[in-house]
Amino acid sequence: MRERGEPPAGWAGHGRRATMAAGVSTFSGHGGLLGEQVGPMGATRHGGTDLGRRIREHRQHAGLSPEEVAGRAGMAVTYLTYLEGDPDATPTPATMARLAAALGTSSRELAGAGLDLPPGQTRPDTRPALETLSPAECRAYLGGQGIGRFVFVDTRGPVAVPVNYKMLGDDIVFRTHAWTTIATRAEQRRVSIEVDHIDEVLGEGWSVLASGRAHRVTAAAELEQVKALGVRPWAAGERDTYIRLVPTDVTGRRLRSTGL
Repeated sequence: MRERGEPPAGWAGHGRRATMAAGVSTFSGHGGLLGEQVGPMGATRHGGTDLGRRIREHRQHAGLSPEEVAGRAGMAVTYLTYLEGDPDATPTPATMARLAAALGTSSRELAGAGLDLPPGQTRPDTRPALETLSPAECRAYLGGQGIGRFVFVDTRGPVAVPVNYKMLGDDIVFRTHAWTTIATRAEQRRVSIEVDHIDEVLGEGWSVLASGRAHRVTAAAELEQVKALGVRPWAAGERDTYIRLVPTDVTGRRLRSTGL
């Protein structure tokens, strides 16, 4: 028996299987992944071809290489490449759980469950308690990078727009196009970045709001600094305007399950 999870025999490694034997294909894994099956029996269907894209996006947002994720999840790099590239991939629940843990997310989120529904469609089994986060906890939740909402005011009132960000010390940096509303409104007297994560099943989560002054980065030395971060813009296209938010006020709240 092989010692590490591998793609099914005949997979060409170019996003699709070249050939597949009829019936159930068996993947061997590392440790608890030995003998896992994919196919009609015990397979997890994910409703489309987006599973690989979500795996890849979570990995890239975490700044991890395929080798790092495969090592954390106890699978071969070729198997991870198969999962990211083959639209017919159907990993077992055990594989999904290990992969989600390696990527710092949940199996449910990785599988895309509830993406077409607004938040709050499930009711937790417990009554969570609301806690105030310390400045250090807020900073930890912001992490080194992530997805947040840039909050500003325009003629419509308060507006929140999703952005990919990275941290430069305590400052928050993201990219946009020079003519976007974000760029034109960024230098208001006060703007914010809001970041959160909610687990609807457990009824737990957190939110952090970083508020302060933002500016377009134009000075050569500062521009070199922010470009070195490798920030990826939320949307495709030429988005070479860097916005830097210098927080003066960072607050956060956390919902923690009490078990009641």
